[in-house]
Amino acid sequence: MRNSFQPESRKTLRKFHPSEVSELTGISMSNLRTRHQEGDFPDVETDSRGRRLYTAEEIDQIRHVMARTGRNGEAYLPGRRENDNLQVISIVNFKGGSSKTTSAIHLAQRYALRGYRVLAIDMDPQASLTTMFGYRPEIEFAESGTIYDALKYEDPVPLSQVVRETYFHNLDLAPAGLLLSEYETETAYALQHKLDPPFTQRLAIALDEIEENYDLVIIDCPPQLGFTTMTALLASTGLLITVVPSMLDVASMAQFLEMAGETVQSLEEATGPIDWKFLKFLIARYEPTDVPQSQMGGFLRSILLDQVLNTPMLKSTAISDAGMTQQTIYELEPSQVVKKTLDRILESVNGVADEFEKTIQHAWGRETD
Repeated sequence: MRNSFQPESRKTLRKFHPSEVSELTGISMSNLRTRHQEGDFPDVETDSRGRRLYTAEEIDQIRHVMARTGRNGEAYLPGRRENDNLQVISIVNFKGGSSKTTSAIHLAQRYALRGYRVLAIDMDPQASLTTMFGYRPEIEFAESGTIYDALKYEDPVPLSQVVRETYFHNLDLAPAGLLLSEYETETAYALQHKLDPPFTQRLAIALDEIEENYDLVIIDCPPQLGFTTMTALLASTGLLITVVPSMLDVASMAQFLEMAGETVQSLEEATGPIDWKFLKFLIARYEPTDVPQSQMGGFLRSILLDQVLNTPMLKSTAISDAGMTQQTIYELEPSQVVKKTLDRILESVNGVADEFEKTIQHAWGRETD
């Protein structure tokens, strides 16, 4: 932890093993070896036992080689194609502790490793997502440099001036900080004085400037239904609602949906229809051996049907242990964790990301196997 939180320290990303590269790209281990021997793929570092180790950039280079030379080449580049719209996904819930930030950062990193160009936007003044990327928001963004700069009513700056490249290839960040909480009071004042553009359009307008640079935008929303959350929802093409399968959390989610529904309805009357391509629910912090949780999960599926992702996000010590040093399960060295524990949570998180990826592809009019 001391190393992670040094004032001048910057995060770096570990290298990936051949089995991980194979899983991420869909290239078989034998094909990976063969293409290296034939000189098609870039030379990469090897460890003391002669096993290859790949950076995220090298994985991306390999993906582009396969797109040019492999059978069904376009499958290796899953991002936007001509005439595809930018997909903007808000991850929301009314309640703190519902795994919004955990889900947002793991999805953003997984999709970056899968070959998408991703922008993560932290819309929560608590700035947990920003902190996970290795920043100290209370120090580094005390005065400026956050998404607030692009949304504020007085002298907003272009979003491109706020966005920062991260240590994760293909993944950029628009950070948050405490200043973002000013947006709530400023928006109330702006509505009173009819300042343009209204909050309903501010993020969408800001995204227009940089939309060609990305395939996906993933927004971590604050745990309340204020102007900040509504600004994110109204710029979104789809929503992912996290829910912990307990009675209190489900009751809270029901309240959130009712309030959100009423708010959106009154906004639609004022601004016209809001067109989300999809709305999905993710069961988070799930413990399969917990009988009441299993019952509540079954209840959610019975009323929300296929809007609930089949794969739940498991509760895992691997995620909480990694979080202690501002890491995700993709950043952990496999040797740092008990293999069985890591395999179990990777299967869960990858399963969630892969299932939700099909929803994204479907929004682009593509059917996946």
